[in-house]
Amino acid sequence: MDDYKQIVDTIALSMGAAWASGVNLYAAILVLGLLGVTENIVLPETLQVLTEPIVLIAAGLMFIVEFVADKTPGVDTGWDAIHTFIRIPAGAALAAGAVGNVNPAIMVAAGIVGGGVAAATHATKAGTRVLINTSPEPVTNWIASMGEDVAVVAGLWAALNYPTVFIVLLIIFLLLLVWLLPKLWRGIKKVFGFIKRLFTGKKEEPAMETALEPVQANDNP
Repeated sequence: MDDYKQIVDTIALSMGAAWASGVNLYAAILVLGLLGVTENIVLPETLQVLTEPIVLIAAGLMFIVEFVADKTPGVDTGWDAIHTFIRIPAGAALAAGAVGNVNPAIMVAAGIVGGGVAAATHATKAGTRVLINTSPEPVTNWIASMGEDVAVVAGLWAALNYPTVFIVLLIIFLLLLVWLLPKLWRGIKKVFGFIKRLFTGKKEEPAMETALEPVQANDNP
């Protein structure tokens, strides 16, 4: 029973760290690092680096920068674009580190799955922000950003305290993304298509006729 609980706890921590990294990497590092420093949780040896003061200071500074950038319409989309190359590999690294030095193969597998989870959450966050930015007022950006910050803390808390519940919710979340991401992608294409037409002055090309007009019968004898 203890072995089963340890496996569930490890999976929840690994996937929780990856999921949170895709939303707000610096908040995820701060939460895990501070919990480790205050001895509220025992981090695996491979994640003990998160408790180092210089790591916490760097994560704190970057969290402040992201806190401001993430609530500024337009800037948030540029910030998300840059962080495509940061959140996903960091999520994979945290997921791999969360399983500890048990087995190199397990660490690699956790990194692969964790990278996929981080990519999925990042794509959802970034895509949703593109659509939100079509609204002229900034309130929706602030609400979305603060909601994401709260979700990171709540998600990691659930992963650490109710690992089984978190894993079930994560599976449901990922299944919903299979349905949601194609719709987000179509919406993003429409937004960028509108921006392109706005700058180029080109009008949207009409859809091609799916059928030819019937040929008029020749009345000549």
